[in-house]
Amino acid sequence: MSLPANALLATSPASAAPLAPAAALAASAPSVPAFTLPDLRRLALPASFAWYGLLMGCWGGRLTAIKQGLQLTHSQLAMVLLCSGVGAVLSTQLSSRLLARFGSLHTLRIAGLALPGVLMAAAASPSLPWLMAAALVLGIMASSFDVAMNGLATRHEARLLRPMMSRLHACACAGGLAGVTLGSAMAAMQVTAMQQFSLLALPLGGLLWLCVKGLAEVAAADDAAGSCARSAPTFVLPRGRLALLGTLGLLGAIAEGSIGSWSGLFMKEQFGASDAIAPLALSAFSMMMLVSRCYGDALKARYGARALVCAGASVAACGLGLAVLAPGALFALTGFGLAGLGLALVFPFVYSAAGKESKAALAGVVTMGYAGSLIGPPLMGSIAQAMGLPSAIACVALLAAAMVLVASRARLLK
Repeated sequence: MSLPANALLATSPASAAPLAPAAALAASAPSVPAFTLPDLRRLALPASFAWYGLLMGCWGGRLTAIKQGLQLTHSQLAMVLLCSGVGAVLSTQLSSRLLARFGSLHTLRIAGLALPGVLMAAAASPSLPWLMAAALVLGIMASSFDVAMNGLATRHEARLLRPMMSRLHACACAGGLAGVTLGSAMAAMQVTAMQQFSLLALPLGGLLWLCVKGLAEVAAADDAAGSCARSAPTFVLPRGRLALLGTLGLLGAIAEGSIGSWSGLFMKEQFGASDAIAPLALSAFSMMMLVSRCYGDALKARYGARALVCAGASVAACGLGLAVLAPGALFALTGFGLAGLGLALVFPFVYSAAGKESKAALAGVVTMGYAGSLIGPPLMGSIAQAMGLPSAIACVALLAAAMVLVASRARLLK
């Protein structure tokens, strides 16, 4: 009959030996530092912003291929983009209700899981009406994700008592640049938009799952802080002091959207820039925006949000004025770079200030921002049609100057 394991240990000679010498030897041995994994929870918010930027950058980078595949005209593509903007504006009721009912984390998960599928549906659209419908849903889901993500970020920033929104928006900017670059590389390798979005769906879903797990603690604190406000209105247009934040978002979105849509064409018409040089205006704008957002939080802690937005809008107005009056393409590129440097901090600081008030306030301010991105490019296009592109860019410079006045009166910017 075999003995139990503890009986064998009790009767073995080794078990009878004293344990003190072994413990002493272990204590005298040189200690090996334990290998620890980094705390992924600290990376969850930046990764979420980069995820969103990458996804939307991929969409923007493959729009040309989708347009060519369906043989769309410029006006038809404008209708598709208009549907996306309309969806973003209409989504605010949905996103605010999702936030009130399910909380930020579940809203982020629902919208995030839907986004890759919507991109594939857009790429597989057989006709213009189907593409317009897909763009409408894309605007709804993207806006819902954006509101939930910024809501989590503002609550986390308030809990930590240190600015972080600018760096998070820098992550989104970097993700967007990576998405556009990836789209260009895929197009060069003859990979279709549908194939690209299908290949990205699983990795993006896995990354989103990791982000959601890492954000669980942040979302718990956020939802606990907002649980007492469940009965508050889910959405209201900004009024009073919030109206100034909404106006800043509106003007900033008009300026950014107009530069993104018309800067390249301005370079071609005004200076005869080639197809390789003309897009550098948007590249200079985006790169300087990324640089500015990387240092925005440290500057906010030192000088305050209101002073930085006022100074940035002044720099943007001067930069756009330089672009209009530039004697050559190089000076114009410098002007667009200064515009990106100045406008970069508007949205991080405006969203941060609105999110500290309430989720409904953030949703309202985000709606005004999306409305600006919706009306900006066609508005400046109408001005360009009537008066020329230099006049349209000059109007954007005037909008940036108006932002200085609005920001100086926005007491919520701190």
